Amino acid sequence: MTFGARSWLLRGATALVVAGLAALLTVSGATWRLDDFFYDLHLSEWGYAPDDDVVIVAIDDRSLNELGQWPWPRDIHAQMLDRLGYAGVRGVALDLVLTEPDRNGDQHDRTLAAAMRRLGRVALPVITAPLRQNAPPVEVLPTPLIATAATTLGHTDIELDAEGTTRGMYLKAGLGESRWSALGLALIGLEPGTAPHPLPGLRRPRSQQGSPYQWTRDNYVRIRFAGPPGTFGQVSYADVINGQVPTELLRGRWIVVGVTATGLVPSYLTPMADDARMHGAEYQANVIEMLLHDRAIVPLHPLWQALLAAAMLFAVVLLMLHPRLERPLLVTGSGALLTAIGSVALLRLGNVWFAPATTIVMIALAYLLWVIGHLRHWRREANLDTLTQLGNRRRFDHVLQRELASARRTRAPLSLALIDVDFFKAYNDAEGHRAGDKLLREIAEIIAAHARRPRDLAARFGGDEFALILPDTHVEGAARVADGILDDMRKLDARYGKASADQRVSLSIGLYTCVPGVHTHVRTLFDAADAALYQAKENGRDRRVASRLGSAEP
Repeated sequence: MTFGARSWLLRGATALVVAGLAALLTVSGATWRLDDFFYDLHLSEWGYAPDDDVVIVAIDDRSLNELGQWPWPRDIHAQMLDRLGYAGVRGVALDLVLTEPDRNGDQHDRTLAAAMRRLGRVALPVITAPLRQNAPPVEVLPTPLIATAATTLGHTDIELDAEGTTRGMYLKAGLGESRWSALGLALIGLEPGTAPHPLPGLRRPRSQQGSPYQWTRDNYVRIRFAGPPGTFGQVSYADVINGQVPTELLRGRWIVVGVTATGLVPSYLTPMADDARMHGAEYQANVIEMLLHDRAIVPLHPLWQALLAAAMLFAVVLLMLHPRLERPLLVTGSGALLTAIGSVALLRLGNVWFAPATTIVMIALAYLLWVIGHLRHWRREANLDTLTQLGNRRRFDHVLQRELASARRTRAPLSLALIDVDFFKAYNDAEGHRAGDKLLREIAEIIAAHARRPRDLAARFGGDEFALILPDTHVEGAARVADGILDDMRKLDARYGKASADQRVSLSIGLYTCVPGVHTHVRTLFDAADAALYQAKENGRDRRVASRLGSAEP
């Protein structure tokens, strides 16, 4: 396999690993907080004006002041339904808990049931609650008298995330199986052709069998809220009872009747406002408006989410690792920006939610790792001789200074070998620069092979000069290392020219060993080793000369 093929294979494998990690991170949902932040930031700026399809009849503080303490006798609700029926509304979601008989007597329940039958198209809520503490939940329906008078029933399960914010809902839910439609869906389903078909939403896996005692959900969607609390038209319950609401305001509209008075029912945080809370009645109005106009936002299936994230990471990392790419930041920045833009485009154009945080975070991490890797590579290259891959002069000076300080502290011997290539200029002139470079690389390999310990350093000064730092090494050990280098050089038998068979490149080595004292400096070591090297050349080359200072300097 060629070097280029190996390089492409390595880059492809790296891109695949990163893409796989992105897919796993996406499926795990680890970045849900960032995704929700991005989603909320966009959704809060993506409101719309409701089409006046839905009107809220609010049981507000003024209604309580006029009609008395809550709960009211249910014949009051019957009067209200008769008023709505007279106005010609399309249907009513009576979002009230009617699970117990009226405390004022059954006659009030019968009156309400009769009014519900007269109006028709009345939807009532199904709730879940445990019969006692720590008991499994049960479905709680309105009293039988009222439930049989209702046209339909629907669940009012409001999904809250870990932050206590409601962003989505399940269009179907129920105990053991998802038999109940959401209250808003059940209401508009009373008018043929109005409810969306097929139902949108992320489906529950078929492999997950619901327990008879488990609240089971299906068809998850994110709610496209029209705006912050107060966006929908709202009339007071008391005004409807008193006939003060114009008939034209109610005719042909879907009605949500719910409690908005302070302290009676919970309210919910939404992505549309940081502080303002939305009452359940307006929540149901948003759901109805969303379903009427096909605005439900469907999260992308986790498998497709993972595949898209993996594909984006694979492409970005593969491009980022391309050897000819000069601006990887441009690639990673473009990839992150395209991910965010793609998420917004899917949301705006297709009502599909692609959570982009994992992809963006992984792109940023990939770039960070690329930067760290290149910084380490550049740092290593700054300390390497490019021809021989030994340490360069900068690396040599740094290590020698460090080892000298260490030897002073530990009172350990330190040996320095300076190595010069004999007759290299003649070899270079005779054989050419390519052969000269090849010879230098071979000599570097020989020297490096004898720098066996982690702290030993082989370095090239430049030209035909090399050095070897041997910490914790007595003169005898340094001499053995030098002799090994000379033996290997002789085996290399680097001859040149045609005139004489004796023209051979050799090495001269000067050794100096000492136990450094406070007055021993780098220059001391270098000058002593250089003097030994000069002596080796004077003695005929192809040899080593060792000198030492047997005791530490005072």
